[in-house]
Amino acid sequence: MNGFCVECGINTNQLVNGLCMECFLKDRTLVSLPDHVDLSVCTSCGQFLWHGEYQSMASEKAIALAAKSALTCIREGKVVKVNAVIEPRDNYNYAVTLQCKVAISDFETDAVASTIVRIKNTVCKICSRRTGNYYEAILQVRTSEKTLSPALQDEVLKKIEDFVDYTATTNPNAFITKMEIVPGGVDVYLSMIALGRELVKLLGDQYCAETDESSKLVGQTRDGIEMYRVSYLVRLPEFHLGDIVRYGKKYYQLIRISNSGGKLRSLTNFQETPVRRANMPELKVYLKSSELEVADVISKSYGEVQIMDPTNYSMKDLLVPKDADIGETVKFARIDGILYYVPQ
Repeated sequence: MNGFCVECGINTNQLVNGLCMECFLKDRTLVSLPDHVDLSVCTSCGQFLWHGEYQSMASEKAIALAAKSALTCIREGKVVKVNAVIEPRDNYNYAVTLQCKVAISDFETDAVASTIVRIKNTVCKICSRRTGNYYEAILQVRTSEKTLSPALQDEVLKKIEDFVDYTATTNPNAFITKMEIVPGGVDVYLSMIALGRELVKLLGDQYCAETDESSKLVGQTRDGIEMYRVSYLVRLPEFHLGDIVRYGKKYYQLIRISNSGGKLRSLTNFQETPVRRANMPELKVYLKSSELEVADVISKSYGEVQIMDPTNYSMKDLLVPKDADIGETVKFARIDGILYYVPQ
């Protein structure tokens, strides 16, 4: 239905508050911005505070979002499109002009607003915890032997670091606060109790290790919730993959460890034997994998190789699996004067 503008008297079907569009828009500010808008950035990780959370984003995107979030429009209109033009004044102040498209009823018009986005340096909660040596759990890795070998220590710590790094891709609260070499093992300080709980299960399963946990009350939150620190113990067994072990009255190579137990390979016929987890403590290490001897191969045939004994240079014949890929040298175990080929 057509009407007339109360200001100029023109007949029109586009009236806003009794005014034609031309009279309504005359000298009217459609969009506005405050004099300045503050944008917080963590000086440690470089993440910007957005909607109450620190997020990773390009600085130009964060500056534009900060300005757009402060933009207001008259109640009769709606901003349907915004383009941000950013001009740096210095490292902490940016002049931002928002070029807007405003819809009023079925009519669209252009509008412009400007502000200064001020960068404010802060430290996010996660970085504050990192720099403050915050931790909720201690993972204590020990061994049934007197010392944790450097090779096994590196292997276990890599598993821990890889797991924490993977978790951190979806949970930034996950991090390692510090690691300490202690007599008999290593202590890993973790930011979350859940990390310790998952790691103790992971290592316990992968190594058939003994595990335990204990907690200690350390205080209360502002809401009165009790805060605990949890210590998780992983006691690694004496045996390790590749070791020569005695099980019953026979000797085997330990070729697999899992949460259900392990698997052994006979040194006489190379057949494999499963061992339940409950029976794994019965394994007695005869030779560590690092203690295996190496001999030069003199000749090889189907299911057998001839080697030179490195202790007296005599020729010895060793049984090998029929599908074994034999190179110029082989590893072997010397048990009660008899030499046994050990597959690698």
